[in-house]
Amino acid sequence: MKEMWDKRYAQTDFVYGTEPNGFFKQQLLKLTPGKILLPAEGEGRNAVFAAKASWEVYAFDSSIEAKKKAENWAKQNNVQINYQLSTYEEADYPNDFFDAIAFIYAHSTTRSSNHKKMLQFLKPNGTIILEGFSKKQINNSSGGPKNIDMLFSEEELHSDFTACQDIKIWAEDIELYEGIHHSGKASVIRLIGQK
Repeated sequence: MKEMWDKRYAQTDFVYGTEPNGFFKQQLLKLTPGKILLPAEGEGRNAVFAAKASWEVYAFDSSIEAKKKAENWAKQNNVQINYQLSTYEEADYPNDFFDAIAFIYAHSTTRSSNHKKMLQFLKPNGTIILEGFSKKQINNSSGGPKNIDMLFSEEELHSDFTACQDIKIWAEDIELYEGIHHSGKASVIRLIGQK
């Protein structure tokens, strides 16, 4: 998988665009800036937006090409991001450290353990923002994994985030305009929660 992502992110163009994800942007602007973690952040579009909105940004991805691109994009925008080359398994931060964690199209085969691990790093009352493809996305050609086990269901996400005191999860059909790999009619699941 790492080789696939390195190859994709090595392209000159930003394969998911440079604009932040719309749902992420909308939800982040409702919050008071603090420390935020962006797992599987890719090319840095959301990290740079958060940094420009006065957040102290931490991010990681397993792709060295993604990290290079994100750091260059941050430099071009005159902001700092703390970006690590890391898998979910390797990611290590203090417990109760972040005010927010945002999972934006952060799909993997180890979804449940990843979500539960990341929650340890979130402060009590900290906010979770998530947007990803639902299992219905398997029928669309607008992006996302072709392995249905890597796509989300509302039931799975409820199970992953049982430690949260206040959580809203819903499915939507939307039009995606996020670069060449996220384009067209898409079936997504969105989540907002507090630890």
